[in-house]
Amino acid sequence: MPQLDTSTWFITILSMILTLYIIMQLKISKHTYYQNPEPTTTKSTKHLTPWENKWTKIYSPLSLPLQ
Repeated sequence: MPQLDTSTWFITILSMILTLYIIMQLKISKHTYYQNPEPTTTKSTKHLTPWENKWTKIYSPLSLPLQ
């Protein structure tokens, strides 16, 4: 049974890692980033609710006139 030749494994793995590193560096360098990121101000929208438009009076039982 022939033996597995592992003499070229080191250079193969090393070149693969180097190639992957170069490819990743090239991919990252093509990204464009914002120069000065600033928070945007969001406008709050006022929600109209029915009880804001009309005046309502709540009667408590103790404030009602005695009959």
